[in-house]
Amino acid sequence: MATDQLSLTFSALADPTRRAILTRLAFGETSVKELAQPFKMTLPAISKHLKVLERAGLVARGRDAQWRPCRLEAKPLEEVADWVEQYRRFWEERLDRLEDYLRELQAQEKNSDV
Repeated sequence: MATDQLSLTFSALADPTRRAILTRLAFGETSVKELAQPFKMTLPAISKHLKVLERAGLVARGRDAQWRPCRLEAKPLEEVADWVEQYRRFWEERLDRLEDYLRELQAQEKNSDV
């Protein structure tokens, strides 16, 4: 069964190590060895995380002589942002209604004190 892009992206983002890798790559290309430095894990373990990120389309690996740079591919994050935006609008509308209700209660309270 094929998995949709949004599910692949969320699955890749579910792990804090992978999110940290993406954060580091947002500053520019780097090698797997450099990516592994802040983590207490082996290079093969970092490579497994990178493979998950690659399958989700979030990371691309290149080849420059002996150097194999990794770089961020942020396009799948745009779909995540669009999906989350729907819920941001939902909560803003709810909060706006709550604010209106609270103002109404405050006005009623003020009128009853007079």
